[in-house]
Amino acid sequence: MNLLVNIDHIATLRNARGEGYPDPVEAAIVCETAGASGIVFHLRGDRRHIRDEDVARLKKTVKGKLDFEMAATDEMIKILKNTHPHLCTLVPEGREELTTEGGLNMNTVYDDYKERVFPAIRETDIEISLFLDPNIEDIDLAHKLGTDAIELHTGNFANAKSLAERSTEIERLRKAAIYAHQLGIKVNAGHGLNLENFPVLLKEVPHLNEVSIGHALISKAVYLGLDQTVKAYLEIMDSYDK
Repeated sequence: MNLLVNIDHIATLRNARGEGYPDPVEAAIVCETAGASGIVFHLRGDRRHIRDEDVARLKKTVKGKLDFEMAATDEMIKILKNTHPHLCTLVPEGREELTTEGGLNMNTVYDDYKERVFPAIRETDIEISLFLDPNIEDIDLAHKLGTDAIELHTGNFANAKSLAERSTEIERLRKAAIYAHQLGIKVNAGHGLNLENFPVLLKEVPHLNEVSIGHALISKAVYLGLDQTVKAYLEIMDSYDK
């Protein structure tokens, strides 16, 4: 199991003042030096955090896995192919949302992904992951498309208001991970994970290949330091890898 750190909100902090710091590329270096297996970034259409120049510098700098989160627009597919990261994670993107609010609606996007998106990306050797809610029907459609991986949306689990709700969501994630694994799809996970709920996910959900953590990790780093926060997550992962 590998930890990928999303550095979008380093860029959010930089952009708040219009200064050149803090630098998301410098943050990526710190995260990898601390032991993270790679870096995630989301280049949005409105460039609200990560910018085009960040993407080029991340490509040159990141030594581990680079995961390009993106909406499946023609603009983003062109940038993706020019950047050539290891992985692209296709996500829904709403202009007014503060963060990605849920998984792809596969019934809605399936035909477009089959006819336009997947053929364009398959001209490269970039792996494709689809950001999905833990629904068996969505996983079936992802499998029909031939996706390499899925990233299970863990936000409903992370934001559960009661133990009963949390139990329901963790069971959905567990069943989805098992099902995707049986189909030969790599299982990643992310959204809303923090030092408190992360151990629960690792204990209950099998077959996790990569976990992407961003906002909570960057927030905790304000108090602990970025390198120490990355190491805190890795310590949790190590205890469940044994």
